[in-house]
Parts: sequence; structure tokens; C-alpha cells
Amino acid sequence: MAFGLLYDFLMGQCIEAHNYFGAHFENRDGTNGVVFRLYAPCADDVSVIGEFNNWDPFASKMNRIDECGVWEVFVPNVQNYQAYKFHFKNAKGEYVDKADPFAFFSESRPLTCSKVFDNKNFAWHDDEFMKKRTRNFDKPMSIYEMHLGSWYEKTAEGNYLSYEQIADYLIPYLKGMGYTHVEFMPLVQHPFDGSWGYQATGFFSIDSRYGNPFQLMSLVDRLHNAGIGCIIDFAPVHFATDSWALAEFDGTFLFEYDNEYRISPWGSYQFNLGKDPVRSFLMSAMNYFVDYFHFDGVRVDAVSNILYYNGNSSLGINEGAVEFIKRLNGKMHIAHDSVMMIAEDSTDFAGTTKPTETGGLGFDYKWDLGWMNDTLKYYSIDPIYKKYDHNLFTFSMAYFYSDNFMLPLSHDEVVHGKGTIVNKMWGDYEQKFALVRNLYTYQFAHPGKKLNFMGNEFASFDEWNETKGLPWNVKKYPNHDSMSRMVRDLNLIYKKEKAMHFEEHNPAHFRWLMVDNKDQSVFAFQRMVDDECLIFVFNMTTNYYDYINIPALEEGEYEEIFNTDKDIYSGWGQYNGVPVKTEQGSFEGLPYHITIKLACLGACIFRKKKHVEEAPKKAPTK
Repeated sequence: MAFGLLYDFLMGQCIEAHNYFGAHFENRDGTNGVVFRLYAPCADDVSVIGEFNNWDPFASKMNRIDECGVWEVFVPNVQNYQAYKFHFKNAKGEYVDKADPFAFFSESRPLTCSKVFDNKNFAWHDDEFMKKRTRNFDKPMSIYEMHLGSWYEKTAEGNYLSYEQIADYLIPYLKGMGYTHVEFMPLVQHPFDGSWGYQATGFFSIDSRYGNPFQLMSLVDRLHNAGIGCIIDFAPVHFATDSWALAEFDGTFLFEYDNEYRISPWGSYQFNLGKDPVRSFLMSAMNYFVDYFHFDGVRVDAVSNILYYNGNSSLGINEGAVEFIKRLNGKMHIAHDSVMMIAEDSTDFAGTTKPTETGGLGFDYKWDLGWMNDTLKYYSIDPIYKKYDHNLFTFSMAYFYSDNFMLPLSHDEVVHGKGTIVNKMWGDYEQKFALVRNLYTYQFAHPGKKLNFMGNEFASFDEWNETKGLPWNVKKYPNHDSMSRMVRDLNLIYKKEKAMHFEEHNPAHFRWLMVDNKDQSVFAFQRMVDDECLIFVFNMTTNYYDYINIPALEEGEYEEIFNTDKDIYSGWGQYNGVPVKTEQGSFEGLPYHITIKLACLGACIFRKKKHVEEAPKKAPTK
């Protein structure tokens, strides 16, 4: 490593450490082999052991090539996929065997060795997609969040589908459903299936449950060729406690805190994000997935635990970790100006998506977990009492313009006894489905990018379980199958209607039309861009209205383009089949109103018809 790059690594400014540390194929003096490099400042008597030297700790001794703690050895004739570990005496005087923190591939659990893998020279076919890629600020973004191992059933032999195999099923499904992006829960090496990848042992090592790095590259390549963007979920807060991995790596707390904050709220070890080499390690890991695997976005997990010690604001801001986040986002945007940085942030920390140069954290998007909590609570309330919690439906727009928000109904909401989306709804069987249809319409109608976890789209009653595939069989029942069709239609409408996604954070494009109707619990708002105008109406009670007046800001004729109560969505068939015209006056103080039919627990979308001037008639010719 050039002195400058090593200096940057030690100073916490490096996002390319993976191009030096770890195991890299080289040709030295006409001999092919692998150069192994390790950062372990307090280690001594270091060697690399593996299949290529019969695990002999004396065969491949490593040389300390820098006083800061960099060790190196070139081993000839090493082959792809061969397993290895580092063997050394740590600061406690104990000899230990450790997996490579920078390994690109690993043995599948319960085995623990790193594996040599040449990750260069994959043949990509996504040039057109990459050239057109943006951060989607003024584009529709409907994200399908998924856990790769439990989306589909395992094979007859009990194996997971590989990255390549799942592409054959996943890509047609995503295209058919109209999603624009897929977000994968962490795809890094982790020993415990139940951690879902959030407690990792290898932050550069792709999850070997589903194949090797080239196979993951192939999946992303094929998704890009299908026009689908890819987001990777990444957890830079904590790591698994396994002794053969990062924990007390060289006999010191090299990666973790050395104080009371060492143990995370999840029982794992917390990265010391104030330590510069740790910053370089994690920034490089995220950059690696963007650079080598062409991921289009990084969702950063548990930002609240970065901003505050243990996620507890009463303990004060973790200034070192805040600096890490700012540095990460700044460097990622300089290196990849079309890649999205997304915060899973449950706090009200000011400026999460503001530029770092103006004091913000520099993220592009922030999960609106406040919207998620308020909304799900509101939909669970008996309609008789909804008027007492009216603000749960409306409050999100009071702060919406403070950050660039994403509206998530994620995996966190359908596990650990919380119930699935349909189970959270108030009412009997049919009413629950009606409310889910209403909820999804509200999610798509509300400004902000959309995210839904797998299984939400067909209203699964089974909580997600990482050990088994989704209950696809429920789609043989009309309510579930029609829910899936409705989500597809919402995706298509969302992508087509400019007013639903363009300049979402311009307050001029949103207007409440009916916001204080607590007694009826009916809401309406308008979204408009240029000459396009949409009106969204929501009935949150079981009252049916053969006609109800909805305020309107603009005079004209409105046609219903979507209604959750249509029979194709397993509704009761109460919809508006013909366009409605505005009339003068409104009790909400607006100049006009439209009179519509409104189903119980129903939601509908009206589009203002554009006036088309007739071409002047030509004089008849003789």
C-alpha cells in the first residue's frame, strides 16, 4: 500500500482498504500466488495458515512491513476457494486463529475459515443502467424489501436457492408487480441465521449461504438489465461476538469500545466509530459493495445507535460516531454521485438528510418511522374511537418537509409477535382486508418513497420466519390474490402519475382538502404538478356514503382512476363509474367540491381530466 493510502486508513479517511488488505492474487517474478495482508498492531509471530500449506503455522510467516501494524506475506500457487486463517500471538500472549476481517468469501456456517476468492474481472452487462442511474429524487421509488433465504422455499435437498437460481423467480415477479427497486437484508457473512445478517463476522465477505461473489454480481447484473435497482442493507453499528472473528481481534479492543458501551442492546459488540481505522474499515466495506457489486444504494441500519450511545438520547450525542456518518456520506457521494445513502433512523435528530456542508448528516433519505408507528396505530383503532386520535393520520405532513422521507412497512413490523400488517388492522376478516387496501393506498398517496417487506403485498397472516419460505399458497384465496393485484396496480399508477412522485418535498404540490372532519373520519388531500392534479379520499369508518361532498381547489371534471372497493380487489363494488364535475362552494372554505360515492373503509383516487381544445374546423373545400 502506498504510504498515502495507509495514512488515510489510519486517519479514518480511506474507502478502498479492501483493495490492499485481505487476500489478493498477484504475479511476482513470474510466479502466481496470493499476497495476504493483515492489520493487527498488537499481534506478534503472525502467519497465514490454510489448505495451501497444510495449516502449518511455520510455513508462511508474515512480515511486519510497517510500524503501525501491517503484516504481509506472498504465498505462491494458492488456488481460488482455498480456506485460510491468520495465526498469531495476541497482546495477551495467547496464540489464536482468526478469520480475515477483509476476506471476500468464507466457508458456510458452522465452519469459520475465510476463503481465497479472485473477485476481479466479472463480465458486467449493465452499462446502460449505470449510465442512467440517479438518486431518484424526482422519480418513483417503490422498494421490495426481502430476506433472500426465506423468500422462496429451500430445495428438496434442504439448500437455499443460490443468487443465480433465485434470479429466475425473483426478477419476473418484481417486474410483474411493478417494483422499481429491491432491498436485500444484509448479505454479509454471519454465523447465526436468526440474526438475519445484522450481527456479522465478515463485512467484506458475501453471504456464502447463497453462493460466491460472482453469483451475487450476476444477480445484480440481471436485475439491472430488467430495470430494477438494488439496495443493500448494512449494519455498521455492531458485530458478532464469536472469538474467531473481530472480537478482541489482536488481544485488544481493536474494533470495539473498551468501556461500558462495548455491549450493544442486542448483546453483540459495538464498533468504536470514533476510532479512525474502524471508520476506514466500515466505509471501505460499504464502498466495496457499491463498487464491486454495483449496488445502487446503501441502507444504514440503526442510525439512532450511531447518533446516541446505545440509541439513548439521554446519554448524549456520540460525536465521534456522528463524524463517522458525515464522513461516510460525504466520501460515498464523491466516489459515487448516483448512489443513494439511506438512514434507518428512529430519532428526531435535525438534518439527517441535509448536506454535510450545512451541518447535516448527508443522507439522501430517512425512514419515516414516526409515520409508520402513527399510521399502524391509527388503523388498529376501532372506528368509533378514531376521532380521538385523528392527528395520527395527519401529523406526518406537519414535519414532512424537514427531511427526505421514505415510508417503510418493513420486516421489523412483522416479527417477534407484533403481528403481520393484516393482523394489525381493526375489525373482522373482511374489514381487516378492506383496511389493508386502504392503508396501502394511503402509503402510495402520501408523499415519500415507498418500502414494503415481502409478504405484505398479499397480506400474509403468518409472521415472517427466516427458517421457511413465504406462504405463497395463500394466493389461491381471493382476498390475498386480489391484494397482490391491487399492490401491482398501485405501483403502476404511482410510476405513471407524475403528481405522485415529482418534487415531493415542494409544499406547493400538496394540499389538504379535508383534514378536520373528525366526526366522520374522512380525509382528502390533493397533489398536483404542473397541469396534473390528483385527489385522494379515505374513509376510515364502516359508514357508507351514497354521496359525500369532497372539497376541491380546482374547477373541472375528475375521473376515478382507482378504488379499493372494486370487486377485482375483493371489495363490495361501491365505486364511481363516471367522471364527476366540480360544483361551487365547500364547507372547508375551498371554492369547489365534488360529490362522490364513498365505500366503507374505502380509498379512492381521482384525476382531473385535462381540457383538450378542439382543433379549428377547416372551411369546406370545393
